[in-house]
Amino acid sequence: MRVIIVRHHAEDSPGFIAEAFLARGAELTSHLFPDDGPLPAFDGADHVVVLGAVSSVYEDGPARSWIDQELDWLRRVDMAGIPVFGICFGAQALCTAFGGRVVRADQAEVGWKKIDSTDPDLIPAGPWLEFHYDRCLPPVEATILASNEVGVQAFSIRRHLAVQFHPEVDADQLKGWLDAGAREMSASAGQDPDGFLAETTTEEPAARARADVLVETALRLAAAIPVGPAG
Repeated sequence: MRVIIVRHHAEDSPGFIAEAFLARGAELTSHLFPDDGPLPAFDGADHVVVLGAVSSVYEDGPARSWIDQELDWLRRVDMAGIPVFGICFGAQALCTAFGGRVVRADQAEVGWKKIDSTDPDLIPAGPWLEFHYDRCLPPVEATILASNEVGVQAFSIRRHLAVQFHPEVDADQLKGWLDAGAREMSASAGQDPDGFLAETTTEEPAARARADVLVETALRLAAAIPVGPAG
């Protein structure tokens, strides 16, 4: 199984999600977009994972060009029959690429949060690490798999899985985010950054196990096995 990982900034790693794919015999390749140049050819790929980004998918300005390129690339990946696992920005990109909308949320969502899942065996209730300002309004054809008071937290569309939270992140990655400028966002959202980091360290074993469940769910979708009621 060949899996393409799309990252958007240097501090990002597929983390626990990569571990779960590797445990199933996957070969992973990583592409930092747009810094590494155009998105890679996907011929021969079995799965694509799209990670988070500092930019929102609806952003105007300098980021608009690469965001539009990525949306077009995802549509072509879909037409080729390759399933995508979208995380945070990746989920928002899937939402937008297939006719949904992404809007600014009423509040930032930062920290370890529980969600309401339609089936905890497929999408565990968490807690999950959240770090975003936006919410998805998925297209009609999407199946809503989880939500909370902020908005949709997980959905499927065709053979793709999208989650608004960050199942991949361990304490080292969160520390990288905080050191790269996210400490202020964390504090402004009501989180003590150091406490957030300590909680992330504590959550690591359970978070790793929950991430493994998500990869299994993504692979079920990839095999076109139904995973929940229509949303």
